[in-house]
Order: sequence, then C-alpha cells, then structure tokens
Amino acid sequence: MQLLVSTILSAQSTDETVNRVTPVLFARFPTAEALASASPDEIEAIVHPTGFFRQKTKSIQQASRTIVEQFGGQVPGTMEELLQLRGVARKTANVVLGSWFDQNEGVVVDTHVGRLAHRLGLTWRSKNEKDAVKIERDLMEVVPRDEWTYLSHALIWHGRKVCSARKPNCAGCVLNAECPSAFKINGQPPVPAAD
Repeated sequence: MQLLVSTILSAQSTDETVNRVTPVLFARFPTAEALASASPDEIEAIVHPTGFFRQKTKSIQQASRTIVEQFGGQVPGTMEELLQLRGVARKTANVVLGSWFDQNEGVVVDTHVGRLAHRLGLTWRSKNEKDAVKIERDLMEVVPRDEWTYLSHALIWHGRKVCSARKPNCAGCVLNAECPSAFKINGQPPVPAAD
C-alpha cells in the first residue's frame, strides 16, 4: 500500500518531498482501511507539501476504499485491477507491478524516461511527443520484456544524475559514444576523441 500511495503522491512532486511526507502519513494511517476512513482534512494537511494535495487526497482515499471493498484490503496484482483504482494510470501500475510484484507488464514512463527515450533514439516519435503510453509502447518494442522494470529504474536514475533536462553531462556519460544526442544539447562542445 505504501508504494502505491507514494507513487500517487510523486506526481508533480520531488522524491525528497514524498520521502519527507510519507513516514508521517503512514505512521498515522498504516493501512488501506485507515486511509479510507480518515478525515480528508487530516490527509490533506500531511500531503500538502507534495502539491495538488486535494486531488491526491481524493485519489488516495478512493483507491483505499476500492482496495478495502473489492480486494480485501490488499493492493491488487494485475494491470486490469490496478487501473480500477482512482489516481492509478499505467505509470503507477507499472511501478507497483514491477517493483512490488516483480511483474514486467510495461515500462514506467516519467519525464526522465520520456526525455531519454527521445535523446537515445529509443522512440521514433517527435521530440515534442509527450504521450507516455505511446513512448512506453515504443520502448516495449525495442527492449526485451524481462528488462522493462530494470530499464525504468536505470533511465530514471540516469535522467536525474547524468542526463538532466537543462544541463546533461554528456562528457561524463557512459553512453555518449552511442547516444545520437550527445554533445548536441544546449550547445555543448564535443569532447575530442582519446588517442
């Protein structure tokens, strides 16, 4: 339940903020039952720093109610069931299925993965294409299924630490020799080849 709620809270928020908020939230409301029956005002006060706190509170509470009423208080383990929960789309379902249930049902496409899919040439769509489902389909076609969850984690990490949106560290990137976008973003000069 904690992974599901944390992923819902992560939308338009930083990991740092979510990691600061969730211990307080789960200490106060440790189960789906507790979240489902909680006062919305109390949840809102806790999750407020993550942004869109009213909408996130509604999603968390309705998802929790559905989990209690339809799934016996346990987070469901299929894509079809997860997509029945308010606030859960493919990205969140892929996080839960891949990280908790060890099921490769798809690729998590967040802003980092979407950006790197374009930069690395893993999608043939326009760089302005932001539709995560389309990008996910492209990635699923070029990457073996048993690597989908790993790919998601690796690209997210790489996007945060190396290939950032505004200042990618092409010189420090282990993929720069293979990357079609290396040294072409923000006018970075190419690094001379080693002899």
